[in-house]
Amino acid sequence: MGFSIALIVFSALLLLLVLMHKGKGGGLSDMFGGGMQSSVGGSSVAERNLDRITVVVALLWFAVIVVLGLLMKFE
Repeated sequence: MGFSIALIVFSALLLLLVLMHKGKGGGLSDMFGGGMQSSVGGSSVAERNLDRITVVVALLWFAVIVVLGLLMKFE
């Protein structure tokens, strides 16, 4: 039961994080400083941190899926 709730929470969080990324025309990350570009053309600190957080949440989401699958298999 706990892993099912964790899956719902991580799914909603992952959805929000993906929507915050900047697309072609900008995104919600502009509200948090993601729209400021450095002179070298690299991504800003806010955008890189958003990328890192998204990757961590995606890995946790994947781990919960695997655990749920194993629990269902061995029940």
